[in-house]
Amino acid sequence: MWGRVVFFIVRFLEKVMDRIPMTAEGCAQLEEELKNLKSVERPNVIAAIAEAREHGDLSENAEYHAAREKQGFIEGRIKELEAVISVAEVIDPKALSGDVVRFGATLLVVDEDTDEETEYQIVGQYEASLEEGKISVGSPLARGLIGKTLGDSVEVRTPAGSKSYEILEVEYK
Repeated sequence: MWGRVVFFIVRFLEKVMDRIPMTAEGCAQLEEELKNLKSVERPNVIAAIAEAREHGDLSENAEYHAAREKQGFIEGRIKELEAVISVAEVIDPKALSGDVVRFGATLLVVDEDTDEETEYQIVGQYEASLEEGKISVGSPLARGLIGKTLGDSVEVRTPAGSKSYEILEVEYK
């Protein structure tokens, strides 16, 4: 089942997006995950399947079915990562400069309602992590900030409602 789902995701990515923007760090993380899946996880699940087969009747063998399900997930994730990496456009933020917000920018913004300052980096969708302050280029906040300059005030519509931010710093690091 996972194979079919991933097949359609891969085809969708190929048709809809010629290139997927990504930082070098994000691409390296995906490549590391792919390497781990191929060299550690895949062999482990193959060994688990072989061991479960030795227990006899496969129709009532929960270990076997769990291992096969995990194998399907791993194979699907491998195909997805290979597809994403193959169409990744690696952009080095260090090569960029200026006060205009673009992909790769690290920003310090202040919420104009609460005066709370937050730092964000605009990254690709596969490397976004709000806990790490990395927001996807396709997120409402990033879309509202892109093209603006240092000192601009931005009104952003989010699922939680409308928010106003002022851009305090723009860096490319």
